[in-house]
Amino acid sequence: MTNASTLTLGHPRFGDNALADIAKREGDLAAWRQAFREHGADAPARVTGDFAVAVELDDGRVFIAIDRFAIQTLCYRVEGDELRVATRADELGATELDPQAIFDYLYFHVIPSPRTIFRDVFRLPPGHCALFEKGKLSLAPYWRPRFDELRNPSFAALRDEFHQIVKDAVTDRLAAGPAGCYLSGGTDSSTVAGMVTRITGQPADTYSIGFAVDGYDEMEYARLAVKHFGTRHHEYYVTPDDLVAGMPAVAASYDQPFGNSSAVPAYYCARMARQDGHDRMLAGDGGDELFGGNTRYATQRLFGIYGSLPGLLRRGIAEPLVDSGLLNRLPLLKKGASYVRKARVPMPDRMESYNLIEHLGAGTILTPGFLARIDTGIPLRHQRETYAACPASASLINQMLAYDWRYTLAENDLPKVIGSARLAGVEVGFPLLDDRLLDFSLKLPVSYKLKGLKLRWFFKEALRGFLPDEILVKKKHGFGLPFGPWAVNHPALGKLATESLHGLADRDIVRRDFIDTLLKVHLPAHPGFHGELVWIMTMLEQWLRTQQPVKHPD
Repeated sequence: MTNASTLTLGHPRFGDNALADIAKREGDLAAWRQAFREHGADAPARVTGDFAVAVELDDGRVFIAIDRFAIQTLCYRVEGDELRVATRADELGATELDPQAIFDYLYFHVIPSPRTIFRDVFRLPPGHCALFEKGKLSLAPYWRPRFDELRNPSFAALRDEFHQIVKDAVTDRLAAGPAGCYLSGGTDSSTVAGMVTRITGQPADTYSIGFAVDGYDEMEYARLAVKHFGTRHHEYYVTPDDLVAGMPAVAASYDQPFGNSSAVPAYYCARMARQDGHDRMLAGDGGDELFGGNTRYATQRLFGIYGSLPGLLRRGIAEPLVDSGLLNRLPLLKKGASYVRKARVPMPDRMESYNLIEHLGAGTILTPGFLARIDTGIPLRHQRETYAACPASASLINQMLAYDWRYTLAENDLPKVIGSARLAGVEVGFPLLDDRLLDFSLKLPVSYKLKGLKLRWFFKEALRGFLPDEILVKKKHGFGLPFGPWAVNHPALGKLATESLHGLADRDIVRRDFIDTLLKVHLPAHPGFHGELVWIMTMLEQWLRTQQPVKHPD
C-alpha cells in the first residue's frame, strides 16, 4: 500500500517535450504532477508506454491512471474522505470476500476489473483514469481505440514500416540490459526472439515449456525457430508432479483467484530463466489481438454473413423454418438450422455459447445458498457494456479486437505472464504491445487482418522470409496444458483436484452432487473439455485457503 501522492510505476513516455525534460531532470512523478496540473484527467492520453500513477495535487485532487493494456495495475479503496491505493487488491486491508466476484471468476476464469475478490476494493480498468475530489471518486476511460483504416494501402510500405516498429520496440526493451525470451514456437514469440538476435548480433536466450503428451507438445516448432535464428535454447518438460507442487504456490501468489491454466507452465518457464541469471524476459503477447490471429474472428465472421442477408429472407423464411423445428428432422439441414440459431444471437452474447457456466447451467453447478447471494446476469452485462464501448462504426473484426484487448489481454494473458514471472523473480516486457505498433494496427485495413478466413494475413506476409514457413502456417497452441488427462491418471494430482473441489462444497459454493458427477463421469469421459472446469475450481480453492481455512460441515 502507498499514499496516493507517491506512486509511479512502469516506463511512461511523455509525448510533450517539456514534460519529458521534467521526467529526465526530476523523475517521472514530477512530470506526472505537471501533466495533471495542465491537463487534468486528459493527462494520461498524452503519455504512452506501460505505467501506473497516483498523484495528489496541491489543491487536494487525486488522480490515478494506468496504461491502455493494464500492464501496470492499481487497486483502490475509498475510506471516508481518503483514497487508498496499492498495486495489489490484498494490500488494502479488506478481508470480506465478495460472492459475486467468485461467480465472475467461475464465469471468466478471472475477475474482470473494476471488481476484485474483496468487497469495497476495486481495480482500475485498462486505459482508465480516476479523479478523487471532496470524498468522491469519478472513473472514466481516457482512451478508446479509433480505427482509421487506410483506403489504398501499399503493402510494401506498410511491411517496411512494420519491421522498423518491431525492431524499435524490441530495441527499447533491451535498453535496460539483456533479456531472455519466451519461445512457444508461434509467430509472436519467434518474431521477438529472432529480432533480439538480429539487433544484438548475439544468440538470444530462449526458453520453452513442453508436455510429454500427444497433441499438447509443440516443442518441435520452438526448435525450428531456434535452428532458424541460432538462439541459445533452454527447454523444460512440465510433469504432473510439477503441477502438484506448483498449483498451490502459483494460486497463492496472486492477489485474487486467477484461473488461466497456462500460469503454472509459464511460472516454470520463468523460473528456468531466473536460474540462468535472467531477471528480465521478453514475451510475444499481443500479436493475435492486434492483427487478427484468433480462430474466433473467422468463426464470427461466418456468423456475421447472416446479418447481411435481406431481411425478408432471414425473418420471412429462414427463421420461421428454424423455429418450427422442421429442419431438425432432416439431417442435411440440421447444421443450417444450428447456424441460423447462433447467427441471430447478437454480439457479444453469441460468443458465450462456448462458456462452461452457460453450457452446464449455473443451477447445476452452484448451491442454492450461493446462487441466492449473486446475480448470474452480471458477467454478460459486463461483456455487453465492454462491447458497446467499442467503436460502433468499426467492422465486426475490429470490434472483436478491441473487446479482446480488455478480456484476453488486460484481464487474462498479461496477468498470467506478469504474475507467474513475478513469482519467479522476473520482470517482463511486451514489445508487440508497444503503442507505436498499436497505432499501426489501428490504421490497417480489416482485410489485412482477416483476408477471407485467413487469420492475421498481413502479420504473416510481412514476416515471410524472416520466420520459417513452417511457423507461419502452424496452428496456434501456446503453452496448452494437459491437465485433464493428467488429473485422471496421476494419483497425486487427482487427489489435489478432488480435495480442492470438495473444499468448495464445504464452503457451500459448488454442489457436492455436481462435483461427484464431474470427477467420476464427465472428467474421465472428456478430460480435455471438463479438465478446464476442474482446473479453475482447484485454483479457486487453493487461493481461498490462503484467506479462509475450509470449514468442514459437522
